[in-house]
Amino acid sequence: MLTLTENAAQAIRDLTASTPEPSQSGVRIASQGQDTGTLTLSLASQPEPTDAVVEEQGARVYLDPVAATVLDDKSLDAGADEKGAVSFLVTDQTTT
Repeated sequence: MLTLTENAAQAIRDLTASTPEPSQSGVRIASQGQDTGTLTLSLASQPEPTDAVVEEQGARVYLDPVAATVLDDKSLDAGADEKGAVSFLVTDQTTT
């Protein structure tokens, strides 16, 4: 299952804090059609019926079935540039 770094969890909490329903809001990662090579990330007020839900450190990520399969052994990280723009990065999970 997809894991979140502390940076990603904080970025998601920050993004969803100003949504109308912050207690249920999260980010949704979805495939574009059946193309497993292209995933999109967007804010979502709730999961779709077929989404897998990852909840860690108070942050929620909703994954459509294709994204859930593609990202099963991955970790989501986040960072910000000098202007404060947030970007997300998918990496291989590390074992500790």
